[in-house]
Amino acid sequence: MTEPTPNYLTGHLAPVDDEIQAFDLHVEGALPTELTGRYFRNGPNPRPGDDPGHWFIGAGMIHGIRLDQGRAEWYRNRWVRTKNAPFHRPDGTVDLAAGAANTSVIEHGGKIFALMETSYPYEMTPELDTVGPCDFGGRLTTGMTAHPKEDPETGELHLFDYSVRPPFLTYHRLSADGELVTSFPVQVPGPTMMHDFAVTKNHIVWLDLPIVFDREMVGRGMPYQWNDKYTSRIGVMGKDSATVQWFEVEPCYVFHVGNAREDEQGRIVLDAIRYSREAWFKTWSRTGGATPQAEQAAAAAVSKLHRWILDPATGKVTEQQLDDGSAEFPTVDDRRVGLPNRYLYAVSDHAIIKYDSDRGQIARHELGADWRAGEAVFVPATDSAGEDEGWLLSIVTNTDPTVASQLLVHDATDVAAKPVASVQLPRRVPAGFHGSWISDGELSR
Repeated sequence: MTEPTPNYLTGHLAPVDDEIQAFDLHVEGALPTELTGRYFRNGPNPRPGDDPGHWFIGAGMIHGIRLDQGRAEWYRNRWVRTKNAPFHRPDGTVDLAAGAANTSVIEHGGKIFALMETSYPYEMTPELDTVGPCDFGGRLTTGMTAHPKEDPETGELHLFDYSVRPPFLTYHRLSADGELVTSFPVQVPGPTMMHDFAVTKNHIVWLDLPIVFDREMVGRGMPYQWNDKYTSRIGVMGKDSATVQWFEVEPCYVFHVGNAREDEQGRIVLDAIRYSREAWFKTWSRTGGATPQAEQAAAAAVSKLHRWILDPATGKVTEQQLDDGSAEFPTVDDRRVGLPNRYLYAVSDHAIIKYDSDRGQIARHELGADWRAGEAVFVPATDSAGEDEGWLLSIVTNTDPTVASQLLVHDATDVAAKPVASVQLPRRVPAGFHGSWISDGELSR
């Protein structure tokens, strides 16, 4: 009897089997002339015939769209050509150049990096050719998170690595020009999967949560599972100190942080997408990969925007749900990372969402039942534009594999309205993870 195709290789998640490029893409509406640069989006895309055992593990592929003063100049997709070797060597050591580089893509110090946690970043060219793994002159001796945070005031890049063996957590910092200047271990009790973290003006915020390495799952899918015995904690650490103040919170998991900041009372305010224990088990099966779409939809109803307020003076923490609706992939204006922000953007299966914390308002752009929203990336109209003055970029994918994807450009001040422009892409782009807008000016630094 033929085994059914895993759901993470079908529908809107199904990988494409080749690399293409196309020029002078058709645009409906009018692209803002301020958008001159590249939108890159990374995600898992197993090579033909390959079943990685879990959606999270497939080979990385970056889809890129070049915009230039009102024109959609080109589209191209390229696999990240990582080292073709097992991550764990037979002698038990780890090959940090063997990751899939499939989770995010960023620019820092004038270079472009494809990232996947626990392995080296891979440098890419602006045309999406692979340069190779980067260890920052031999100074990076661990993996690198796929969610580093760039301080908008100093230009420094904060990052970390988590590991299945001690030290379980290591903090790193890059200078604005890309030199690794700081590294030290941070004490946590076990090999937790720390996918994301947060920064504020003066602090690092750690998420020590109960998704923990499970040796029995090695080679059978994603080797991290919920562990009821592992205490859920959020930690606050000074940027130049390994001392952490821990706050115990209700059991949960967080894949993605929206933002964190310090309020006028010196408390840490953290906004992130919270998964309950039930949501974790419904969404990510033990055998690997996302569950069928109906069950995904049920689980998404309990993946919600949440706020924690941590008070270092009293040691107390309060928790608050901010939205009854489902949400994931939260983003903010990069110029507000670690600073007070009024607006936060996110997506659900069929919608792009905007949260206004000052007014307590939520705006949604509904895509329709056949479309899946990709992460919405904010691009300011100018360097001096206000927090909400700019554009939201998102690749949307249809559940029909014969329908091409689109790059939607929304006016961030009116997310619920029709997009100001829609770039018609030459193919279906599988649903993926994280992207970045990289302006021409950033690459010329």
